[in-house]
Amino acid sequence: MAASQASSEPVPSSKPATKRSLLSSLMEATAGATAASNVPDSSPSFKEDTYLLSTLKSSEQKALRELKKLLSASPTPVSMWGVPLAPSAPGDDRADVVLLKFLRARDFDAVQAHDMLLRCAEWRREFGADGVAEEEMVGLKELEGVVAYMHGWDRRGHPVCYNAYGVFRDKAVYERVLGDPEKLQRFLRWRIQVMERGIRLLQLRPGGVNSIIQVTDLKDMPKRQLRAASNHILSLFQDNYPEMVTRKVFVNVPWYFTVMYSMIGPFLTERTKSKFVIAREGHVAETLYRFIRPEFVPVQYGGLSRPGDLQNGPPKPATEFTIKGGERMSLEIDGIEVNSSPLVFSGWP
Repeated sequence: MAASQASSEPVPSSKPATKRSLLSSLMEATAGATAASNVPDSSPSFKEDTYLLSTLKSSEQKALRELKKLLSASPTPVSMWGVPLAPSAPGDDRADVVLLKFLRARDFDAVQAHDMLLRCAEWRREFGADGVAEEEMVGLKELEGVVAYMHGWDRRGHPVCYNAYGVFRDKAVYERVLGDPEKLQRFLRWRIQVMERGIRLLQLRPGGVNSIIQVTDLKDMPKRQLRAASNHILSLFQDNYPEMVTRKVFVNVPWYFTVMYSMIGPFLTERTKSKFVIAREGHVAETLYRFIRPEFVPVQYGGLSRPGDLQNGPPKPATEFTIKGGERMSLEIDGIEVNSSPLVFSGWP
């Protein structure tokens, strides 16, 4: 058991079609989250990619050399996330990290990785992705800190992105934000902005923090209405942000999602399954605490971090301790506000 305290911080469809859509979305989310893989902490046989050349197999090192050779023939300079790739800067090992992400996304096929990388570079030029992080998204202020936002870090230093789309059950909000194709494109640009800001928090260095964690809240998510937006987001992320997400944590998961996952689980590879952590309603805090310290978990998920807390510097570290069965302990808890989530006692291996 652990306890924590701190003083800071649409098209109608039939049921079978809906099931196929949900299953497809689950599989696509897996592909989109293909990161240098982690499994939950209880499965130590899988480790996150360090991007150290010394850890690569000989075939993987060969593929990296082949990709660099293909890029060297590029008639125009290629860079991504501020990292020069063609030509690469001498001694800049950030290029290896970026190239290895594309290679892993294409099973170390250098030709396919090269094609993917060039398509991504072209999309970034057309989309203006390098400057989107600084843009002022007029009319989308209400989504900040609610629908998709970066907040804190996990226990290993990965930035955490939270996603919650339940607000779109309100028809007025849906129409205001996603009601027509022009609004949808603006929303997609805003969602890319959140991703780009998250990537700026990464080190993109061998042995460093090179991916983020995504926490997706499925509570009240209107699946049918968000199908078009979800498909667009998944497609953009799969094609242009390979290996940028090391783990996807789904919280407040409805029963049918769990049932479907149990059905398809045996057909997924261990590496693919390692991307998912699923928490039913009532188990959110204890699941997030496995990966994220309580002082960085938002209060609505049973943590201690309130909006704006992290803008004032690092929060006061939460105190975590073990209480054995049958023991009694008196606790003095500061910083719990009225209407905030209750302090949660939780346990994990």
